[in-house]
Amino acid sequence: MPIVAQSTETTDWVSRFADEVIEESERRAPGKPVVVASGLSPSGPIHLGNLREVMTPHLVADEIRRRGHQVRHLISWDDYDRYRKVPKGIAGVDEEAWTEHIGKPLTSVPAPKGSPHPNWAEHFKAAMIDSLAELGVEFDGISQTAQYTSGVYREQILHAMKHRGDIDAILDQYRTKKSPAQKQSQKPVDEAELEAAEGSGAASEDDGSLGAAGYFPYKPYCGNCEKDLTTVTSYDDGTTELSYTCNECGFAETVRLSEFNRGKLVWKVDWPMRWAYEGVVFEPSGVDHSSPGSSFQVGGQIVGIFGGKQPIGPMYAFVGISGMAKMSSSRGGVPTPADALQIMEPQLLRWLYARRRPNQSFKIAFDQEIQRLYDEWDKLDAKVADGSALPADVAAHARAVRTAAGELPRTARPMPYRTLASVADITAGHADQALRILSELDPANPLGSLDEARPRYDKAEAWINTHVPADQRTIVRSEPDAELLKSLDEASRQSLRLLLDGLASHWSLDGLTHLVYGVPKVQAGFSADATPKELPPEIKTAQRTFFALLYHLLVGRDTGPRLPTLLLAVGQERVRALLGE
Repeated sequence: MPIVAQSTETTDWVSRFADEVIEESERRAPGKPVVVASGLSPSGPIHLGNLREVMTPHLVADEIRRRGHQVRHLISWDDYDRYRKVPKGIAGVDEEAWTEHIGKPLTSVPAPKGSPHPNWAEHFKAAMIDSLAELGVEFDGISQTAQYTSGVYREQILHAMKHRGDIDAILDQYRTKKSPAQKQSQKPVDEAELEAAEGSGAASEDDGSLGAAGYFPYKPYCGNCEKDLTTVTSYDDGTTELSYTCNECGFAETVRLSEFNRGKLVWKVDWPMRWAYEGVVFEPSGVDHSSPGSSFQVGGQIVGIFGGKQPIGPMYAFVGISGMAKMSSSRGGVPTPADALQIMEPQLLRWLYARRRPNQSFKIAFDQEIQRLYDEWDKLDAKVADGSALPADVAAHARAVRTAAGELPRTARPMPYRTLASVADITAGHADQALRILSELDPANPLGSLDEARPRYDKAEAWINTHVPADQRTIVRSEPDAELLKSLDEASRQSLRLLLDGLASHWSLDGLTHLVYGVPKVQAGFSADATPKELPPEIKTAQRTFFALLYHLLVGRDTGPRLPTLLLAVGQERVRALLGE
């Protein structure tokens, strides 16, 4: 049965799973490396929901390595799965043209036009492999195409065919009297559980074929059209002769399964076969595996036929984004780890997966929320540094910034993400201007090179360029708003004079923050240093009114980047001109 992480104040969920996995591995295979596993289907973009299938065992495996144990993290690339549907929104893919490949192995489908990779599966694997390297994920990749077509699983296939009656009996427990909700389940990654109907006494595609010739847990790919739309018509255990016909093109042939490598076990048999073959001790699975007849539950019974045991592992909840409850790589526009790493540092992305227990769902925001998330991360960083962070937060932070192999590369001068985003927005790609502004944030310790703020600056710039709508970008006025300046009352004119008089002596991020918040206080007869508790509520209203005036005069809008950053970006001379001096 899956293990369930319980809350505790002293240890994190990763440590608790590591304890159980080490103990279980010693029980099953004493003295041998601990084996944890993930499975990914390169049927389309491998998205951030799929990443949880990797990050959960990665974090556990990494903790086991930190303790000095040998561990293998297997990632099975399910690239010998059938091509089920054409994902939407893939560049270089004509949906009608690629539809003709449905039913072929993913490695037999052409890559999108313009791709440097030899086939569909390799195209989508490559992006994920690059992302995992950036995230510091160490793994052993296994191509299921290579495993099946080289005959590695031949004995397992023959064994499954010999015991097809036993497998059929297990599957038969779940074939009848199912509600519609139970007729679909999901592979631990994406779309491996088929959407075929299960009529009374009929097997679904991933169960295998059940017809006049009996039940068969093996599916050949057609020798003519390469598709898996085949039906096994007979099989002889003694000679291993297997006959099949193709329902797509009509091709038929008889082969010796002991010599034949163009087919695979159906999913609900394939997965437990691999558990036994690889000796997997820990593998997570999606929450929908808790339903009757799901692959994980059924596999727990079938694995014994292959002489193995079901892995322990949590049911993991799904990862959403911007209101999307559940991701599917067959839908266009679903963010991938590469998309996330374009706008956030690897440490932040690792932290999102490390800080939540697997059974907790969470969302990854690509909108303004990323700024708040970075603020939260920087506060945690500071708390860890000064020793005030809670133990579980310290553990999640440690798993985010380093692996057993060492610390991940990090930004030398990690300035606030929202500040970097504002600077990137205002400077619109001018690196020299960006360096000037960032150097003025802290005049006592100026930035010597933009490289000191990288890669965080590059991530913030990418976020501005790819996720902030054009109508929300900041464009500084080229000329003063003469009409607005002329219409100002005396109080507004006075507020501008107070600001302009203090510019030179407050020209730093902290100084300008003090100045812009202080002007309304001074105008109301208070000290610029007065705290909110010392001030009446109307001061906040006066501050908002003053800020809105400055935004209108500088960028022609009610709002914009934080004013201190904006003022630094515009520069003293231009600020004075736009404010009517």
